[in-house]
Amino acid sequence: MIVDMFLFALCIVTIVNIARCLSSLRSLLYVMRQAHPLLYQQVDGRGFFSVQGNFAKQIRLYHYLKCREYQQHHDEIFTAKCDRVRYLFALNVALVAITFVTAVMM
Repeated sequence: MIVDMFLFALCIVTIVNIARCLSSLRSLLYVMRQAHPLLYQQVDGRGFFSVQGNFAKQIRLYHYLKCREYQQHHDEIFTAKCDRVRYLFALNVALVAITFVTAVMM
């Protein structure tokens, strides 16, 4: 019983953090449109969340954040949003992995 409640709570926390990450990503794309229009076009900012979204272009944004290419950018708001999305993505990967391992072990 307690184990099930723990797993349920862990799933809720994971879902809430995924929603936070998606919200921050949407906010980053909005700021990116003004701060870095070329990157916005490269990652298909307008169609990023659509069904027709290009996965290769989405991976381009992942590599941009992973390699911290944004650190040389002049806009502080843009770099702060990039840091936040990068942090939330790492947190979500860890939470999903822990949730999966916990679910398998129980």
